[in-house]
Parts: sequence; C-alpha cells; structure tokens
Amino acid sequence: MMSTRLRQHRQRQHRGKGRLILVPFIDMLVILVVFLLLHTSDTDILPNTRNITIPQSVSNLKPHETLVVTVSPDSIYVGGQLVGSLAELATGEGNIMEPLRAALLGQGARVLGGATTQPAEVTIMGDRSVPYSVLKKVMATCTSADFGKVSLAVLEREAAQPLDAA
Repeated sequence: MMSTRLRQHRQRQHRGKGRLILVPFIDMLVILVVFLLLHTSDTDILPNTRNITIPQSVSNLKPHETLVVTVSPDSIYVGGQLVGSLAELATGEGNIMEPLRAALLGQGARVLGGATTQPAEVTIMGDRSVPYSVLKKVMATCTSADFGKVSLAVLEREAAQPLDAA
C-alpha cells in the first residue's frame, strides 16, 4: 500500500516536466554539415546547357574551372554571353572568327587579371550536330586569342570492356 501511494506521489511530481535532450540532435546536425561540406566539391564545373547535346567519350579527367565557349546549333556564347549567330560567324573568310576573338580577348583579360606564367585555358562545349569545320574554326580562334590550352567538353560514358573479359 505504501509503495503504490509513493509511486502515485512521484508520478504527480514529475507530470508535465518532459525534457528534450538536444545533444544527439546537435551531433547529427554536425555530421550532416560535415558531410555536405565534403561533398560539395564533387560537382561538375561546366554549365548546364539544355539546348546543346554534348558527344560522349571515355575520359578519366574531371573538368576544372575555365572559360567556357558554348557552340549551340544556332549561336555561340562566351562565358554565357551571346557572341553571335553560328551562321554569320561560320561563313566568314579564313579560320578566325573576329567577333569571337574579340569576346575571348575581353574575357581573357578579365579571367587572367594580368600577367601569368601559365597559358590561359578554355573549354569548348560543342553540340553534337555542329560540323567539325566550325569547331575547328572555334579552336583556331581560341588559340589566336592567346588561349594556349583548348579542351573539348564531352559526356562520360562507360569504357568498353575487352573481348577476353567475357
């Protein structure tokens, strides 16, 4: 009898005094923040363009941040800014597209920020349907604008397995 009365007394004293323990919650938030900080550097650096289809290739190298020249089926962009339509730029005489070269020189001065010992880099994102002759003119224009390293952006596909692996 005494034990039930004592139990009821203790239940009345502790009723409504629920405590929330925050330490495990804070630990989980810290783990989540650390995880997100570590995995934010694994994102692609190339811009997402919906109006071009990039060809596929097998490459082990990941892209790093460079100036991006986007060649869509109808226009050319440098750093996301429209340079001109592909039809009027590709029909020019010679291998150099002057409006593209001027845009590259303007972007190159801004990207480099002065003198540097390493050659400037540019990545060309060309649509799969753009003829190689146009891409060749774009690459020639990039090298004439003092961009020493020219890269072509491709989608990564699985490597072909050797025949004797089957």
